[in-house]
Amino acid sequence: MSSVRRLSLVTDEVHAPMTDRRAGALRVAIATQDMTNLNAHFGSAKRFAVYDVTREEWHLVEAVAFDDVSDESGKRRTEGDDRVTPKVEALKGCHLLFCLAIGGPSAAKVISAKIHPIKVPQPQTIQEVLLRTQMMLRTCPPPWLRKVLAEAGVAEKKPSFEDED
Repeated sequence: MSSVRRLSLVTDEVHAPMTDRRAGALRVAIATQDMTNLNAHFGSAKRFAVYDVTREEWHLVEAVAFDDVSDESGKRRTEGDDRVTPKVEALKGCHLLFCLAIGGPSAAKVISAKIHPIKVPQPQTIQEVLLRTQMMLRTCPPPWLRKVLAEAGVAEKKPSFEDED
């Protein structure tokens, strides 16, 4: 049985950790080994940084940590152990998942949980991933992102000719 730890920011002793998605935000999970960079494959990620992202800002929601992960080759250390299902369960509610790589069976489980996996070819900072996500939200989102936004109930800003002077 793998161990999962959830770390959330708490601003004071009165308020509970924020688990509800901010209105109009896209919930994004980023596979990371160090909480600074997108630098992990889905199966080998020790942590996932989870952010709510809007056109204007982003907020860290939580860091989800896993003790039992596969190595970078995707091979499991112990045959028969399921390390994918606990990760998918922990990330439910996210709309996008950024990682360096994800295997076919893992991707299928992620997609069935209504999370859109995005493979990034090179490691990059989490800030770069968040800025790129904001840019996609601000400009004309690609069709796959429009579908995610619609399923997530995040209103897409329609351009208005009345806004032009």
